[in-house]
Amino acid sequence: MLNNVYRLLIILVASIIVGFAFNVFLLPHEVFTGGVTGFAMILGLITPLNAGIWIVLLNIPILILGWTKVGKTFIGNSLFSVLVTAVSMQYIPVVKVTEDALLSSVFGGIIAGVGIGLIVRFYGSTGGFDVIGLLLIKKRDMPLGGIIFALNSIVVVVSGFIFSWELALYTLASIYITGLVIDRIHTRHIKLNLMVVTSKGEELRTELLSKLFRGITVIEGRGAYSKEQREVLYTVISRYELAVVRPLIKSIDPNAFVSVSQTMEVMGNFRRE
Repeated sequence: MLNNVYRLLIILVASIIVGFAFNVFLLPHEVFTGGVTGFAMILGLITPLNAGIWIVLLNIPILILGWTKVGKTFIGNSLFSVLVTAVSMQYIPVVKVTEDALLSSVFGGIIAGVGIGLIVRFYGSTGGFDVIGLLLIKKRDMPLGGIIFALNSIVVVVSGFIFSWELALYTLASIYITGLVIDRIHTRHIKLNLMVVTSKGEELRTELLSKLFRGITVIEGRGAYSKEQREVLYTVISRYELAVVRPLIKSIDPNAFVSVSQTMEVMGNFRRE
């Protein structure tokens, strides 16, 4: 219960940070972020509706699609983030802290990246292509970098045609900086080796198999000092899934020994068929 409250509190603060970055740094200079949120920001400038409202409207069908496919906890956290961001953008005034569009692009990208990175780290998203990306990952372990780049490129091109190509380049810079900051906080495409030594192997194995689309190797082990029998569970997960695995293991076996390390390459069946 406390873990859930703590997670929602972090997502709440992070979502307000994202709304602040949009209204104070990016939108005043007609500089945007990537993905669905970028389209919402463009629509917010060319229509009477606030960008925050557009963020909700564009994300509703995507979140509904992901509700049964991705997981209710993740989608619930994402919906919460989208709503908090939308409300914060309604009340935070759109003001310029500097007349320099480049400075605003840089600092707006950094601040937005911090907020989005925290949201993703605590098992949520800002909606949009994050959810679509997870749906694709569940079907096939495919690199999404090219698809994400293509979607962001559309935002840049639309920005260039509607506003100016100079501002479009600022948008591209902001998107790039935001991505770098998110990677520093939480990189979802990195693969991790997960090894768990536990006395509750059956219960933990069942829960992990129900939450992850990964195979698990079970090894019978024995403590060198204690001589007690243990099960060693080994699997490879994406870093995105670490946010699910960490509290799950802690809730079932708080005394489990857990080792997490980054893997260089994965060959064979990474996804459980």
